[in-house]
This record gives sequence, structure tokens and C-alpha cells, in this order.
Amino acid sequence: MLWRLLVLFTVVPTIELVLLLVLADNTSWQFTVGLIIITGFIGAALARHEGLRCYRRIQEQLASGRLPGDSMMDGLMILVAGALLVTPGVLTDLVGFALLFPPFRGVVRAYAKKRFAANIQMHTSPGGWPPGTEPPARDRIIDTKVIEED
Repeated sequence: MLWRLLVLFTVVPTIELVLLLVLADNTSWQFTVGLIIITGFIGAALARHEGLRCYRRIQEQLASGRLPGDSMMDGLMILVAGALLVTPGVLTDLVGFALLFPPFRGVVRAYAKKRFAANIQMHTSPGGWPPGTEPPARDRIIDTKVIEED
């Protein structure tokens, strides 16, 4: 886990800086700054559009009584994409734009589900309760009625 944080907070920004310096050296610093600003605006607009589309899909699924698991994962990926696109850099922009592309999100979603499933273990017993435990005692349900007095 520590090495992942090291990569995330030191190696990736270093690579981004080097790529931006090479880009500025091969073009001009004005072009590089303009590219950073333009990709930020375009990325934010695309992330907003995709986010609203995802939000509508979640609302439709909830209204029809289905769980919006895949759509929720898409929403999270769109949020990450938006954050990456407003972060200056070439690699972060590439990853951000890729996450806004629905087929790529499908690949990432399948990978994430596989990783999550590998870390989840379920233990069941024939009766539905864990071995050695009893079902909880049923509480008495008391119906009540509120009467307002004037």
C-alpha cells in the first residue's frame, strides 16, 4: 500500500512535469499552458455531461426498482475523471478522457468487480444463519394510532 502512495504522489507528478517540460520545449510554453487550460475546460464540460447522464440512469433504475450498482460505479469513475482532467498534466488528461469513454469504463468496472469479488468471502449455513447462532427473537409488534385533540 505504501508503494502505491509513493507512486501516486511522487512518481506520477514527476512524470507529468517532465512530459509538460518536453512538450513546452518541442512547441512553446504558450501552447503548453493553452493545452492545459483547454483540456481542463473540455474535460470539465464532458465530465458534467457524462455525470448528468449517469445521474439520470441511476434515477431511472431506482424508479424501476433495480439496484444501480454499475451506474454508481460509473458515477464514481466520472468523478475521478473530472478530477484528473482539471489536474494539469498529460497522463492525467489521457486517463481522465479514457474514463469518460463508456466502453473503457466498462473494462475498468469489470476489473474492479473482479478485484472486489476476490476480497469478499461469504459463509452461509443451510438454515440461513451462521453456524452456532440462533435467529433473533421476534419482537412483539404493537400497532398504534395517533389521535389529535383540539
